[in-house]
Amino acid sequence: MATALITGASRGLGLALARALAGEGWRLVIDARGAEELERAARELGRLTDVVAVAGDVADPVHRESLVEVAGERIELLVNNASVLGPSPQPALDRYPPTELERVFRVNVLAPAALIRLALPRAPRGAAIVNITSDAAVEPYPGWGGYGSAKAALDQLTAVLAAERPDLRVYAVDPGDMRTRMHQQAFPDEDISDRPPPEDSVPALLSLVDGALPSGRYRAADLAQVAA
Repeated sequence: MATALITGASRGLGLALARALAGEGWRLVIDARGAEELERAARELGRLTDVVAVAGDVADPVHRESLVEVAGERIELLVNNASVLGPSPQPALDRYPPTELERVFRVNVLAPAALIRLALPRAPRGAAIVNITSDAAVEPYPGWGGYGSAKAALDQLTAVLAAERPDLRVYAVDPGDMRTRMHQQAFPDEDISDRPPPEDSVPALLSLVDGALPSGRYRAADLAQVAA
């Protein structure tokens, strides 16, 4: 049974992807900061497959080591999905608190980099690493300087890793707008009910996990068009 390690899997895109992978028979290692939500997710997923849930913050080195240890000898899939938005409403860069900017980079860039480093010795040839990015990494939206620049750094980290490890499949995936708690935090005064649910982005992710596309940066919308 192949093992997938998914961060931020108690809700949103992480949970939606975990459900799909559980249906395909993957063994899952999942994490989230909120222990109660994570436990609910683990109970649900446990009806379909083997699940190990470890509550904690991906920015914590001890927590990252625990995740990799419980994953075991082989990690066929690592999904760096856990992220933080930063302040809400999002401030302009000249008013962005330095401590918050450091936190955004610590969770959205440094933690995935460190988790990848721990997982690589356990990744067999052909294993996949999926880093969840955003269109804010390439579009200069006002107010998105913290989150967007962190995701841009994650994009470049992904590209360099892909060049260094041609034996692996290394992807940055922009899932597009989704009706999630984080997206609501980004637009606290708006109704986001018209955004698609995260489940709509899952088939695109599965096309990478289950397929043989070359390493690179992909938009879920483009992958969906190819599949159609």
